[in-house]
Amino acid sequence: MPIQAYAAPAVRGPLEPYTYEPGPLGPGEVEIRITHSGICHSDIHLIDNDWQISTYPLVPGHEIVGTIRAVGSNVRHVQVGQRVGVGWQSGACYACEQCLAGEEPSCPKNQAVCCHGHFGGFAEAVRSDAAFAHPIPDALASENAAPLLCAGITVYSPIRRYVRPGMRVGVIGVGGLGHLALQFAAAYGAEVTAFSTTAAKEAEARQLGARHFVVSTDARQMESVAGRFDFLISTVTVDLDWPAWVRALRPFGKLCLVGASPGNVSVPVMELVIGQKAILGSIIGGRGMMREMLQFAADHNIRTRSELMPMREINAAIERVRRNQARYRVVLTN
Repeated sequence: MPIQAYAAPAVRGPLEPYTYEPGPLGPGEVEIRITHSGICHSDIHLIDNDWQISTYPLVPGHEIVGTIRAVGSNVRHVQVGQRVGVGWQSGACYACEQCLAGEEPSCPKNQAVCCHGHFGGFAEAVRSDAAFAHPIPDALASENAAPLLCAGITVYSPIRRYVRPGMRVGVIGVGGLGHLALQFAAAYGAEVTAFSTTAAKEAEARQLGARHFVVSTDARQMESVAGRFDFLISTVTVDLDWPAWVRALRPFGKLCLVGASPGNVSVPVMELVIGQKAILGSIIGGRGMMREMLQFAADHNIRTRSELMPMREINAAIERVRRNQARYRVVLTN
């Protein structure tokens, strides 16, 4: 059955109605009728071919929630009519060292839902390897669950790995990623500080779990937090004064980058050596981590703050994301 979608016909082009024939359903695949699809900044990067991996026509969308309408002959763990979500990843080899360790995003044969010849979630339906169709807990509304499938797992994974109760954690940026990082870090029992260039976000940041708030463009405020943090997570997509953020770390502290900041990270080597500090990166999370994150969000009442727009207004919705006007995610509805 043909699938109706919205595709970018060329680099930076507005999305247009597009119909494709998915072919026979594979034995390990599911077909999902999409009800909600979040817009991530990564979708903008794909439309613009910023990462040089896009092929056109391109159907973006990788924060997908819907109900299964068909299952392959080998699928057992999900069934027709079940509500599931699909994030950035939709396939892996399942046999390499990384897959066997539950780290499927690092699989050399990993498959993205909207790259490498696959079509994404700005559509009426989508195909995925059933192993990456994640059941959505009943306590999560679909419009809240959709952004968790990329933004949520992106910040949850490093917090889960590196944060312990009582740690001093700083979240750089109060936006699509940052507003979720604040909630997850607070739920883990950390003492959370929000950093933003916008002073007007302080009240909302505190509602989301921040105990402290720092305007990062204020030199005096930044000096006051030098040597304070066990863990900093950068959720922004702009180049930063990286040495200043390293100076904000305590000995043995970690600066984790999850936002797609441009350029290079340059810091004095001795700043890292003497303080025994680390700079690291993190991407999404494996299947086990994804399902743990969804349940943790349900158990701790973690919610995305989303604007709902109909799928037919896809280009207006994308423009809001391009201009950083969304508070804090845009979710398309069918």
